[in-house]
Amino acid sequence: MDRCILGIETSCDETAVAVINASRVTNLLSSQIDLHKPYGGIVPELACRRHIEAIGPLLNELLRRAGCALTQLDAVAVTVGPGLIGALLVGVSFAKSLSYALHIPLLAIHHLEGHISSVFLEQEDISFPAIALVVSGGHTNLYKMPKRGEYYLLGKTLDDAAGEALDKGARLLGYEYPGGPVIDRLAKQGNPIYPFTIPHRAGGLNFSFSGVKTALRQMLQQENIKKDLPSFHADIAASYQKAIIESLVLKSLLALRQNNANSMILVGGVAANSLLRRRMQEEGERAGFSVYMPSPHYCTDNAAMIAMAGLSHLERGVFAPLDISPHPALELASFS
Repeated sequence: MDRCILGIETSCDETAVAVINASRVTNLLSSQIDLHKPYGGIVPELACRRHIEAIGPLLNELLRRAGCALTQLDAVAVTVGPGLIGALLVGVSFAKSLSYALHIPLLAIHHLEGHISSVFLEQEDISFPAIALVVSGGHTNLYKMPKRGEYYLLGKTLDDAAGEALDKGARLLGYEYPGGPVIDRLAKQGNPIYPFTIPHRAGGLNFSFSGVKTALRQMLQQENIKKDLPSFHADIAASYQKAIIESLVLKSLLALRQNNANSMILVGGVAANSLLRRRMQEEGERAGFSVYMPSPHYCTDNAAMIAMAGLSHLERGVFAPLDISPHPALELASFS
């Protein structure tokens, strides 16, 4: 790899920049968790303002650490959607300015394509065709991938995303945002003894997690549940998480069988969940298919994945015009 690609990611609440140069990845991120935590979720206007404050200094620090000058960049890749429109505008405007000033190609990246590309940061040879499960706080989608850069949507969530369900479950238990990692941590200390039905088990390849969230709320309201027991939170977190994870695993396996795929690609913020990673590996070993997952620090939103997706666009000559606009509800499409 002899190209130097700058990646920019500002689709939600993380300001992220990265450079991929000569097989070396330099990746920086400015988190907004503490900013949004008092509100129990992301406040779009606050996220936008923080992106504006952070992106310039963050890029300067990135170039210093990477030992790279702006004039050495071959292209700039940026997330154009989906996401929060104000947050996206910051990153897209910044990238367009760099593209114009430096006379380098602008590469428009779909956020989910970025997540899928995160596996290529550490895995060069993926066995295709593959099934990609993109699972996060905002998305739970299954794609068929005959090859890299070719995506066919097989199923998606009909209501809450899996990560959203985990966050909301933690909130029902009294924990702060983000709740997914809290549920994961608690579940390791408990036993899945409470009866949650696996969500939307018979609904084809689509997902639904609103029902299991309602079941948790109703269970917590029952007078016979002894909430003062030390093990209660751990056990109910383990039970709730198991139901959600098993739904993800079962649907993924169904998609793999129906499409005669060779491998499973697991990406997105929830791909850092320890139970999901273990269950996918177990099923892969049992059924004989390959499982590809990025390291946990590449599962959450980051700019290295955007730069890696940008490299594919650059190699294929898929460039974006300077008048491109961000799209908060952009659908993932294949590129040639």
